[in-house]
Amino acid sequence: MNLITKQLGAALFFLALGGGVGVMGGYYFAPEPESPPRQVLSLSPERPPALPFVPRRGDNDINFIAKAAQRVGPAVVRIDAARDLPSQPELPDDQPFFRRFFGQETPQPREKVERGTGSGFILSADGQVLTNAHVVEGADRVKVTLKDGTVYDGKVVGVDPMTDVAVVKIDAANLPVVVLGQSDALLPGEWAIAIGNPLGLDNTVTVGIISALGRSSLEVGVPDKRVKFIQTDAAINPGNSGGPLLNAEGEVIGVNTAIRADAQGLGFAIPIQTAQRIAEQLFSQGKIDHPYLGIHMVTLTPAIQEELLKTKDLPFAVDSDQGVLIIKVMDNSPAGEGGLKPGDIILKVGQVAVATAADVQEQVEQSPIGKGLDLEVRREQTVMTVSVRPAPFPQ
Repeated sequence: MNLITKQLGAALFFLALGGGVGVMGGYYFAPEPESPPRQVLSLSPERPPALPFVPRRGDNDINFIAKAAQRVGPAVVRIDAARDLPSQPELPDDQPFFRRFFGQETPQPREKVERGTGSGFILSADGQVLTNAHVVEGADRVKVTLKDGTVYDGKVVGVDPMTDVAVVKIDAANLPVVVLGQSDALLPGEWAIAIGNPLGLDNTVTVGIISALGRSSLEVGVPDKRVKFIQTDAAINPGNSGGPLLNAEGEVIGVNTAIRADAQGLGFAIPIQTAQRIAEQLFSQGKIDHPYLGIHMVTLTPAIQEELLKTKDLPFAVDSDQGVLIIKVMDNSPAGEGGLKPGDIILKVGQVAVATAADVQEQVEQSPIGKGLDLEVRREQTVMTVSVRPAPFPQ
């Protein structure tokens, strides 16, 4: 995703005005003794007189959404990132064409800057901030703005494009922090609360539910990511990226990161357990290595099998309509060195049975780099075990 351009919308404000009259016992009265005689209003038994509005401020009178927003809002930040683009010569518009064409005037360079705005949240009181990689990747300057308007210069400590997680450090102390929840224990239908800066509107709160869990990167439309996403219908818009997704208790369960451009009410978040694991490694090492096998694979279905059978130049037979089929093995890859071949159908990774390409990716992601990983595969009609050593994903 590209850096998101900040957009401004018009704001509509409502002002409630109160007068100097009261209601008592169904009578409308004016307090001045010289006023005209009072007029008695006829009220039916089914419609009692209106009572003056009294705002309630007790904790028991605030709903869980407001409580979550009050609790977490101060720890949600706006992140403004800027990247300098190479200067390009630009000729003044008032020069005659032939003078510009024949180079009789010196072009005037003009610097160009690409800017974007996203969200983030504070993990530690000393200024550790978590956000999306696409919010700050390639940025030359980063500004972090707190809810109270305080602005800090941010330093991008690490970026991991494969999970779209990045961490930023600001020089501060005694900052408000979020509380992390358990994304592994979520159930579809639970409440979901998003806080962020959509379209530049700081600390916007939206609410919905957890619509689904374990959405693959292919389903979300970002096939290059290694994440199983949380799906929510809480409104997420450009600028929400990097902001927290909360449960009903106000605990962070995800990092809002993606929307489907071809749909409405579909937003996706990185599970907080995944984001936390990546963030810790980025803060400690500045980077993270992902295990790499070097295969192209596809989840077989009857429709996929039919399409593959139409491809005449495949060097192997496709005799199954289910499983994970290896389409290609990259040259000089761990898979090639370990003996995997195109046409192999992966049945297990380690001791875990796999049914989809996303299952294989998830198990490989959890495997240690440089250590043997057994894959059970079916080659033609023979089931065998092949051992490979995952390498760091090539840059």
